[in-house]
Amino acid sequence: MSKLLEFGRRMLFYVRVMSGYEERKIRNFRHRLENHLQQAQARKAAINKVPEQIILSEVRRMIQDMQALNKQLEQAEATIEEYFKPLDKEAEAVMKMQLEGEERSSNMMIEALQQHAALKQAKTEKIANMQQIDQSEINPQEAEILTKLIGGDEKSLKEMMESLQQELVLEKANAGDSGSVHEVDSSRGNTK
Repeated sequence: MSKLLEFGRRMLFYVRVMSGYEERKIRNFRHRLENHLQQAQARKAAINKVPEQIILSEVRRMIQDMQALNKQLEQAEATIEEYFKPLDKEAEAVMKMQLEGEERSSNMMIEALQQHAALKQAKTEKIANMQQIDQSEINPQEAEILTKLIGGDEKSLKEMMESLQQELVLEKANAGDSGSVHEVDSSRGNTK
């Protein structure tokens, strides 16, 4: 009987194969497997995309945090600039005052240098005048007076001027001659 059952099964199988039932069953099974594979691949792709989406969402959140921090920094910079504006103005004023002081000191130094140069020139002229006095024919007393006038400092010059005036007064009194007074005045004017 087992042979008969086995023969019946085979016949039934041949009938199913011949009728196309078995082929449809195989195609259906294959189609279900393909669908199952596609679904599995879609789930796998979705699972793979989840970390990417998580990473992208984290990156977006970090970018937003950085932008918010940048805005806060810009606001802080603006408030700091507002706070330091008066100090900057005061610093500019101080710098301007310092520059003006330096300009004044440099101008004073230039003037001092010019005065020094003028004094040097005056000294050279005095030396030249002294040499001319030495070479000219002047009596020794007048040469001494002129030398003191040319080479002396202010106090000695004032003293010499006073002594010259006294001598003129004495000469006027003694001579009474106006011509000699004019000669002395002209010699005194040349020394100046």
